[in-house]
Amino acid sequence: MNEIYLEVSKLSKFFRKMCYGLTKDHDEVNDAVQELMLYFLQMNPETLKNIWEKDGKKGIIRYGAVVLNRAITSKRSPFYYKYKKYYTNLCGLNMSHTSKDNFHRSIFNMPEHIEVGQWEYLERIDTALEDVYWYDAKVFELYYYESNTLDTLAEKTGISRNSLFNTIDKVRELLKKTLNE
Repeated sequence: MNEIYLEVSKLSKFFRKMCYGLTKDHDEVNDAVQELMLYFLQMNPETLKNIWEKDGKKGIIRYGAVVLNRAITSKRSPFYYKYKKYYTNLCGLNMSHTSKDNFHRSIFNMPEHIEVGQWEYLERIDTALEDVYWYDAKVFELYYYESNTLDTLAEKTGISRNSLFNTIDKVRELLKKTLNE
């Protein structure tokens, strides 16, 4: 398997060139290729071995092309939730259309007054969560603070998706009442 992983890692420059057909953003290309490499490492070794044995380097390239295409173009991909959604929302804060194009992706580019307001609001949420039952607070923190989806949280914890949704919804309603008073 190590030989296959070495060959996959050698293809990273090729995958970068391939990404420029989908986007011109250098940071997005690097993030997408990095996620692709992580994807190959985390995928079922037998599946990867089968692809390699059947088609070799061409099979890995085709498989990687499909993964990259989905990552960059689909709003349901883990890449979108990890990178694009965050940066899209960050760019939307007090920026004109021209400044969005030139925006350097850094947390330090956020306006000072928004950052301070957010920290105060998060502190109020943390204080309000101290009054909530420990289980409910922990589920809420895992969902919002660690940016898990309901499906990934259900998979990690072994708790049903519906139960997680009900708990998070209950805590959200309690926080709305507490923070709006």
